Amino acid sequence: MKEIQVKVFDNDVEKAMRILKKKIQNDGLFKRLKLKKSYEKPSEFRRRKQREALRRERIAAARSNRYSKGRFRR
Repeated sequence: MKEIQVKVFDNDVEKAMRILKKKIQNDGLFKRLKLKKSYEKPSEFRRRKQREALRRERIAAARSNRYSKGRFRR
């Protein structure tokens, strides 16, 4: 588990809380807590992992297609 720190400037706690929430969300802590809340069957676990892998592949393919179309070449 890694440590998450947020510095508060000018007593702006509201902004620090927003930054902390964003960091926690990017870290995936909310997602892990939600998954640990209830039991997940092994078959559901495998299915979810496969869906996540497919989603990552789709995003990577879309990202590579976006940059390979020649719009950003010089």
